[in-house]
Amino acid sequence: MSGTVTAKARQSFAARLAARAGGGAVRVFLVLVALFWLMPTVGLLLSSLRDPADMNASGWWTVFTAPAQLTTANYAAILENETITGSLGATVLITLPATVLVVVIGSLAGYAFAWMEFPGRDWWFLLVVGLLVVPVQVALVPVSKLFGAVGIFETTLGVVLFHVAFGLPFAIFLLRNFFAEIPRELLEAARLDGAGEIRLFTRVVMPLGGPAIASLGIFQFLWVWNDMLVALIFADSESPPITVALQQQVRQFGNNVDILAPGAFVSMVIPLAVFFAFQRQFVSGVMAGAVK
Repeated sequence: MSGTVTAKARQSFAARLAARAGGGAVRVFLVLVALFWLMPTVGLLLSSLRDPADMNASGWWTVFTAPAQLTTANYAAILENETITGSLGATVLITLPATVLVVVIGSLAGYAFAWMEFPGRDWWFLLVVGLLVVPVQVALVPVSKLFGAVGIFETTLGVVLFHVAFGLPFAIFLLRNFFAEIPRELLEAARLDGAGEIRLFTRVVMPLGGPAIASLGIFQFLWVWNDMLVALIFADSESPPITVALQQQVRQFGNNVDILAPGAFVSMVIPLAVFFAFQRQFVSGVMAGAVK
């Protein structure tokens, strides 16, 4: 009994504070913080469901007292707006190839750096790590000149290649470190069974690296989908991605909220849907290194 009392007496103030931090008051506080963080998203959703006249007359929070304001007419309008629908199609044509190419090339390179022996392997990997700190802004002017010389400036191919080039260093770094955690005995057993490098990669490494590959795919998809700087410079001005199209709507019309609000919400919902669809794999991939 005396030992228990002594242990409690020796607890520091920080330890006692941490022990009480799991109480109901802290949970309520965290819920309030989450609701406050989601408020802009909720406001955008409700604004996209209101008539432009109502949006100009009052704030979005008035829908709670007058729910008759809500309408889907704005979403029907953007489905008929060729600028918005075309920009969504252009965004998909950029995002999907840029994501798939980074995942495929990054997976192959990550496996090579982790388990294959070739001259200068460690030096090449150090070069890849060094490329992680190169900012995108440094490459805008020289790459623009290069793309102009080869005739792919202001094309979808140019935007995809730019995103692939700047996405590969992180992809290789992430997947190489994940693949290196695979037990060597497992790979050696597969080689003894006659598996070559391609079969070893597709049948053993890829299934085990699924969580990390899913995490990389989500990261790359979000980066490319939400990008505006690269798209603003390299994309075709006649069929820009959704981020550039919405920015042009603001510049050209200013108060065109009946297009901006639903367009911005649709642009935000698609990457959120991708994230939640692969949420379990994303969490597994992020936590894998900590567990091991």
